Amino acid sequence: MDNSKVEEPLEAFKHTKEEIEHKQHVIEEVAKQRGIDEEQIVLFRQFTEADADWHRAMKKKLMRKVDTHLLPLLILMYLLNFLDRSNLAQARLGTLEEDLGMKGTDFNLATSILFVGYLLMQLPSNLLLTRAKPSVYLSIAMTIWGVISTAQAATQSFGGLVAARFFLGFAEAPFFPGAIFLMSSWYTRGELAYRIAWFYSGSSLANAFGGLIGAGVLSNLSGAHGITGWRWLFIIEGTITIGVAIIAAFILPDYPTNTKWLTPEEQAYAQWRLVDDTGEADVADSISVKEGVKLAFKDPKLYLFTLLQHASILSQAFQYFFPTIVKTLGFGTIETLLLTAPVWIATFLVSLVVTYTSGRFADRSIHIICLMLISVAGNIIAVSTLNTGARFFAIFLLPIGAVTAYQIILAWVANSFPRPLVKRSACISVANLVGNAGNIYGSYMYPASDGPRYLAGGAATAGVALLVAVLALTVRLVLRKENKRLAEREASEPETEAGFRYIL
Repeated sequence: MDNSKVEEPLEAFKHTKEEIEHKQHVIEEVAKQRGIDEEQIVLFRQFTEADADWHRAMKKKLMRKVDTHLLPLLILMYLLNFLDRSNLAQARLGTLEEDLGMKGTDFNLATSILFVGYLLMQLPSNLLLTRAKPSVYLSIAMTIWGVISTAQAATQSFGGLVAARFFLGFAEAPFFPGAIFLMSSWYTRGELAYRIAWFYSGSSLANAFGGLIGAGVLSNLSGAHGITGWRWLFIIEGTITIGVAIIAAFILPDYPTNTKWLTPEEQAYAQWRLVDDTGEADVADSISVKEGVKLAFKDPKLYLFTLLQHASILSQAFQYFFPTIVKTLGFGTIETLLLTAPVWIATFLVSLVVTYTSGRFADRSIHIICLMLISVAGNIIAVSTLNTGARFFAIFLLPIGAVTAYQIILAWVANSFPRPLVKRSACISVANLVGNAGNIYGSYMYPASDGPRYLAGGAATAGVALLVAVLALTVRLVLRKENKRLAEREASEPETEAGFRYIL
């Protein structure tokens, strides 16, 4: 008899038994921290010992519920979030600047001031989120920004518009990092990238529908009831936002432990999945906010990811001038707004494919590098020629490269800072805060005086896009070294099971 054939399954069984015992130990430690009762601990043990077929069926059942309740609403909320901050670009093609006496770089200031308010509220809002119900907190924030967005229609001067834009940014700040944080409390690292792609698709859809809505409003409602078209634009889109915010308060889930549409077994399994993925569950009160912030700033990876996110956002500065850039093709106002739609629909479709492959093959950096090189090519073509066909092709490449890469970066940031929950929240907020600072000065990269070629802005954006690719490679090398260190530490401790690894 061949003894190796007998020893192999015995050895496999031994490894499985050790792995189960290790996971049970981790789970029980987390349970003690959270004061979970013995009944739920028993469920955790059962999950650990269950076979692959049971997990496959349970995961499918749970994910169907979570995806149905969480994703569609978050996508719609982000669509409106982005629409309410970017609709100034559509309003500009109406009589906004003429009615408010705007000239020179006034439009650039009105665009950038939003991000000053946005940055001031970013970190405090996300730390508050760990101590409040996300459904209530995000819905209240959305209602406030909807009211302010609608109120922009009443502005009678440039100063009034600037004030409204500042407070709009202040009110919008909690949503984006809060939504990313909420999703990372439901999905494992392997699942998160694709879900973030669907979520961030709200920005592409907002740009697509924003152009269509803008074309319809400016062409059909301008002058209706004595109100100019750009004012109607703010009224309609702001009112829709308020309505969705009220609905969200009743539908949006919080955390797995307090979600009513999950059975007790599903609640426990949702928590167990996070333990199995990273070795720790989301525990809102496991450490204080102060301790979580300290842990975040002590982690050197935070600074590298923050720089990556900052450069990535700067490479997308064209978004807030997109209708103006498209207008350089020589078409009229309504045709220009309609032409923006196919560009963003294409970006949406490409993002779904690319982020799926990113999650499928557990890769972030190579995908980001390839996409940013596409963005570099788009910028170079756009500034090199005034040929209509070539520039229209380049306009497709700009968001397909830069915007899609940013979706993967968001997942990478959330994946690379596992529990405790408060630390992850702080890291996501800091990266988003400093990252969005790029929008303040990025808003001046495309002054009207540089049209139609926008040589300075396009060349600078190409350089920044190349920088993002280099930074992605740098992060990959750093995380690969960190994974090697983790493996060496585990090898030196034979009783330790293979644990967390960074996704490259």
